[in-house]
Amino acid sequence: MSLKAKLGISPVAWWNDDLESLSDDVSLDECLRQAAEAGLTGMETGQRFPMDMDALAPLLHKHNIAVCGGWFSGELLVGEVEREQERIAAQLAFFKDADAPCIVYGETALSIQGKREKPLRDKVKLTETQIAEYGRKVSDFADWCAKEGMVLAYHHHMAAAIETEAELDLLMKHSSVPLTFDAGHMAFAGGDNFRVIENHHARIHHVHVKDIRADVVDGLDRSRESFLDAVIKGAFTVPGDGALDFEAITKALAAKGYQGWFVIEAEQDPIANPPLEMAKKGRAELCRVMDAAGYEVIVP
Repeated sequence: MSLKAKLGISPVAWWNDDLESLSDDVSLDECLRQAAEAGLTGMETGQRFPMDMDALAPLLHKHNIAVCGGWFSGELLVGEVEREQERIAAQLAFFKDADAPCIVYGETALSIQGKREKPLRDKVKLTETQIAEYGRKVSDFADWCAKEGMVLAYHHHMAAAIETEAELDLLMKHSSVPLTFDAGHMAFAGGDNFRVIENHHARIHHVHVKDIRADVVDGLDRSRESFLDAVIKGAFTVPGDGALDFEAITKALAAKGYQGWFVIEAEQDPIANPPLEMAKKGRAELCRVMDAAGYEVIVP
């Protein structure tokens, strides 16, 4: 029996939540239409999504698109679990109604990912003791979400507290939280994607297929340039347009039995990189590598 894969996309290709100037002037309806035209069957939520299935369902049904996840800006690094439970409650209820596979947890406390004036080298660096304490809170929060009926899948991210492979290793060691694996962010951080898959495959619940332009990433002055500077310069792109070997990455995931969503997430300038064109390019590459890895691409 073949492994099953579903192909989705993030609306960040159309609208950048961290930098409004990197956003296309299109409606949610048009965004979903373009994703469907590109052959994708899922989309993560974003800033222009209503947090209400009564409002969203007609648009989803119109374009045969499912909610395939979405970001939650967590603050557990400086806050308490009880406060985060209150902050996530509406999204959790909405995602349950939408039958989403997970909420993607991104730690935004002390992060500099949205601060263009902060260079990459200035990102917060935690000790193992601090990560262990943080991991306990993340685990408690993820456990609560699971009891409420929704998986919380942690997203390692450039310019945030858990950025590097070593930091992710420590978080996985000191927590039980499921993982959103993002090949682009890990490569940008200098990590080894294949080692991450080998070490943490049992925790991978969700996959972001973000590619990088190696010449842009390698040319950054991390003592001066920020994460947003990197995005503006074109550090990220869709699979098939960058430096990562997604056939090998997909085969590594298949070898460990991963099944589920592969979500294209490539924040970049929509004028220089038209979202529909990029979505089609990303899907074409994903279909190629899925076939090579033995996945059956299904419609949810």
